[in-house]
Amino acid sequence: MFSSKSVKIPETLKKVAEIFNRNGYSVYLVGGAVRDMIMGKGVHDYDLATDATPEQVMNIFHKVIPTGIQHGTVTVHIFGMQLETTTFRTESDYSDGRHPDKVEYARTIEEDLSRRDFTMNAIAADLKDGTIKDPFDGMEDIKRKTIRTVGNPLERFGEDGLRPIRAIRFAGQLGFTIEKETLKSISNPDVIRKIKSISIERFHDEFCKIMKCEKPSVCLRLLEDNGLMDIFIPEFKVCRGCIQGDKRGFHEFDVADHNFYACDGAPKDNLIVRLAAFYHDIGKPESRTTETIGKIEYIHFHGHETISEKKCRASMTALKFSNDDIKQVTHLVKNHMFFYESTWSDSAVRRFLIRIGIENLDNLIYLRLADIHGMHNVAAVPGSPTWNNLVELKERIAKVVSEKSALSLKDLKANGNDLMNAGIPKGPHLGKILAELFETVTESPAMNDKEKLVELAKNIYEQKIKAKQE
Repeated sequence: MFSSKSVKIPETLKKVAEIFNRNGYSVYLVGGAVRDMIMGKGVHDYDLATDATPEQVMNIFHKVIPTGIQHGTVTVHIFGMQLETTTFRTESDYSDGRHPDKVEYARTIEEDLSRRDFTMNAIAADLKDGTIKDPFDGMEDIKRKTIRTVGNPLERFGEDGLRPIRAIRFAGQLGFTIEKETLKSISNPDVIRKIKSISIERFHDEFCKIMKCEKPSVCLRLLEDNGLMDIFIPEFKVCRGCIQGDKRGFHEFDVADHNFYACDGAPKDNLIVRLAAFYHDIGKPESRTTETIGKIEYIHFHGHETISEKKCRASMTALKFSNDDIKQVTHLVKNHMFFYESTWSDSAVRRFLIRIGIENLDNLIYLRLADIHGMHNVAAVPGSPTWNNLVELKERIAKVVSEKSALSLKDLKANGNDLMNAGIPKGPHLGKILAELFETVTESPAMNDKEKLVELAKNIYEQKIKAKQE
């Protein structure tokens, strides 16, 4: 943890400071970059604040893009960097819950910092030497790992409905705790109304960042506890309190916590699998049944993966995920209930691979491991029966792939043109015959030979003609 009153400014940024200073302007590094420097983290994006107006910035640099000039912001392109640069300003009246209706330029960096969301983000570093300006004791809050608003939390959250969600995301991303009054304000009715006014796209972006945190469960529980999950993902509510543990001991938690911990168990850098982990059992409450054998009650969730897929699709569509993301995630959710056994025949392995698609195999394995993690909030152990079962499945699949087995119609050695050249006319039956050929090759890979397939196709066609005549 950095504890001095300055941070180390990169040499290229010092050159930028010289240009500002030479022209009579001051300039500071602000926002997350300063916070991360203080925490000893690597920094890649730099935001600047200056007393120069956008027009003055455009006069002293060669390439400046007016990215948000109405709010005093331009982007300076220099030394291979893109530096978002904003004039010192104060803001007031946020009728749309995001953008200030009134922006006025301020005289000092301290005034500018007073408009920012959290104390840890309201720290500035002089760009020429790294000297810290910290009017709201943000460095102390960083040391305490505390998220606190600048000033009254109800006022800060009332200005922008995304700020409470950002507070929750920072808690998971940084491993910080939200200060008591700040946390209490998130569920205030007035703040909830402001949160409801933000666009789905803005929540979508924050939700994706939450899913990339070390432990998404921290943020997800905060979203749920403060009523925000109900606003954006109402499908999740029935998962809380849906008990799934019985005498067999498979599950320790209800469906809600199981899904949360499954997210923690998914790879941090794989958003698709993390989303699939979040949604994979969301259909369990609707499929829950019980069965009493003797005096013991057993809980079942037959077909829950189909309901989960449907609810996942509806939720992700509402959250404005791309069609490709929805397709990948729902496919994993639909197929997560596979049970491989050593007794599977080679054709059964091929059928499994055909159904899931080889391109989805790794993600499906990751999801299975995440599912296991969510059962007791403990990762699957290498060498355990479950682990060995998945290793064996991957080895058998690798063998199938190495044998160049036909895994789709395009892998058949004979195509539609080959069949038409053999005298089979074009029409609906052609596709059906190809499907039968593929089924044959799935069972007997040795049949994937052009001459054999064409001969078989002719026989199938002749049989269909005879059957039609009779």
